[in-house]
Amino acid sequence: MRTMRRLDQILANLGYCSRREARAFLKAHAVTAQDKPISNAATKVDPANVQIDGQPLDHPDGLLLLLHKPLGLVCSHEERDGPNIYSLLPERWRARNPVITSVGRLDKDTSGLLLLTDQSQLVHRLTSPKHKVPKTYHATLDREPPAGLAELFAAGTLTLEGEKQPCAPATLTMNSSREAKLILTEGKYHQVRRMFASQGCEVLALHRPQLGELTLDELAPGKWRELPLDTFAASS
Repeated sequence: MRTMRRLDQILANLGYCSRREARAFLKAHAVTAQDKPISNAATKVDPANVQIDGQPLDHPDGLLLLLHKPLGLVCSHEERDGPNIYSLLPERWRARNPVITSVGRLDKDTSGLLLLTDQSQLVHRLTSPKHKVPKTYHATLDREPPAGLAELFAAGTLTLEGEKQPCAPATLTMNSSREAKLILTEGKYHQVRRMFASQGCEVLALHRPQLGELTLDELAPGKWRELPLDTFAASS
């Protein structure tokens, strides 16, 4: 059974306006609940029954997006950190509360698959060390890596500088002498770059095409597609 909530709170949470602006919003738009006009912003309603100018509310139950993150954007909400991935989203989505945030991060110089959601419980669950979702990376190296690197990464004994625990076993496949495919089940800070750097290799380009069973397919950089909110229900 759905919870009845104040209309001004619903409008603010979904990014239509602030609670202070709700009264003016109701004057400027035809807002109804079960086809009955609403003029009082304090009215308690079921979000599923609300329409604005004849249209249902914009994703009242939450958002889960698969984004193809382009190079040059950060995953931070702080403007001082530079252009960010959230600038790619519609203005109303950027005003939602809880805010839309990334599930984990890809750094400015890494492209690829990234999940975005306003469901905080999903963020906590998918970033938990207990949730070992495979992350696939394609890395271009500055040189051919040393022999035995695949065995080293798979052994789960490599301890990176500044870390107390070794990296979890990872699967390395060399597609060519300098093109690597690496599958991780964890997400330490700049882990892929640091793993290769520990063995004398610099990562010149890094891309993540797959997260678990999810892939980018033909999704262009900077674009996203919506996923069902229950996409990860089976793994909860």
